[in-house]
Amino acid sequence: MDYFHYKNRELLCEETPAAELAAKYGTPLWVYSKRTLLHHLRQIQKAFAEVDPVICYSVKSNSNLGILKVMQEAGSSFDVVSGGEFFRVKQAGADTTKVVFAGVGKTDEEIRFALENNVLMFNVESEAELDAIAAVAGSMERVAPVALRLNPDIDAKTHAKTTTGKKGNKFGMDIERAEQLAAKVLGDKRLELRGIHMHLGSPILTTDPYAEAVVKAVEVVEKFRARGHDTRWINLGGGFGINYRKQEALPASAYAEVIVPAIKAAGCRLALEPGRFIVGNSGILLSRVIYTKREGGKLFVIQDAAMNDLVRPAMYDAFHRIWPASPSVDPPSDYEAELPGCEPADVVGPICESGDYLAKGRWLPPMQRGDLVVTFSAGAYGMAMSSNYNSRPKAAEVLVDGSSHKLIRRRETYDDLVAHELV
Repeated sequence: MDYFHYKNRELLCEETPAAELAAKYGTPLWVYSKRTLLHHLRQIQKAFAEVDPVICYSVKSNSNLGILKVMQEAGSSFDVVSGGEFFRVKQAGADTTKVVFAGVGKTDEEIRFALENNVLMFNVESEAELDAIAAVAGSMERVAPVALRLNPDIDAKTHAKTTTGKKGNKFGMDIERAEQLAAKVLGDKRLELRGIHMHLGSPILTTDPYAEAVVKAVEVVEKFRARGHDTRWINLGGGFGINYRKQEALPASAYAEVIVPAIKAAGCRLALEPGRFIVGNSGILLSRVIYTKREGGKLFVIQDAAMNDLVRPAMYDAFHRIWPASPSVDPPSDYEAELPGCEPADVVGPICESGDYLAKGRWLPPMQRGDLVVTFSAGAYGMAMSSNYNSRPKAAEVLVDGSSHKLIRRRETYDDLVAHELV
């Protein structure tokens, strides 16, 4: 569900016209709906309320301070994967005793920073990292709380570049080594084993992988307890799918139905790390047509958003619904269909790469220079993965709340592009 809708063939974000936002803030422009953010967070909070989970919003999906502040005020904690993300959530007012620190390459400096701020637990991705955390904790005369990230070898049936729960990728440790690793923690006074962590990938559109994962997680916890570990946390990561094409995503309650009973039976605390599920459908990318052209038997719509703004189509072959903000025909129920009054077009950007596109062969109504284009479901891994490639300043970000809106990141300038460079 989201709060972007057409009224009289004009796109509104909540009660605010997209054209009003583009006129005030320029394009390309990231637009976020506060109402949608809160709706999806509350769906997860409600679905899993029976086990009183710690919901750790995944900062990597969208790390804008304005978004983090909304999450913090609504009762969310955070999942971070770098010292920079930890710094961001502190700036947003987070209770750092509920922050989870993940990531395969934590440096000693990042480990120290997290311990100084009383992190809830580190999701430990390797035995070498376990040694490093112990060493840093020992130098600080602290005990470091850890969760072992175990690889359950489950195929979540998602994109090869975003699957994380199968053997042979860089994340986690083989589940067969769990007891050996737990014994190492138990024998080290500098470490405290708080739980285990599994993350299967993203986006996942079925509950089956979670049903399989939670069974394996509980089996590990029971083995740990039998050997004297007071293991109380199971962290099942995130990865819940969203609607990119039609209405393909499951509600949060569907995932809860397969996870909650096992967590209750095990007597564990549950941590979750949703990101895309909360912010994905909460954001759009607004752009403006610069030119159209026909060459080689194809129609190209050249607009001012590019792969440096939204890299997902080029990187993952990702599908995003695209439609004009003020279309000549009503938006379809199926954005992949051949549509009357429309023709196939490649929606491309100004970057000097053939891979610079937002859509290929998409059936779209006629568009002209100056028209506004909307790329939907762009709130997650959009601005967070943007760059300055081709020396393009990063776009502005706006948060909409009903009929009001505010700038939460100003548009970069040419001066910003060279501000950190020395000559």
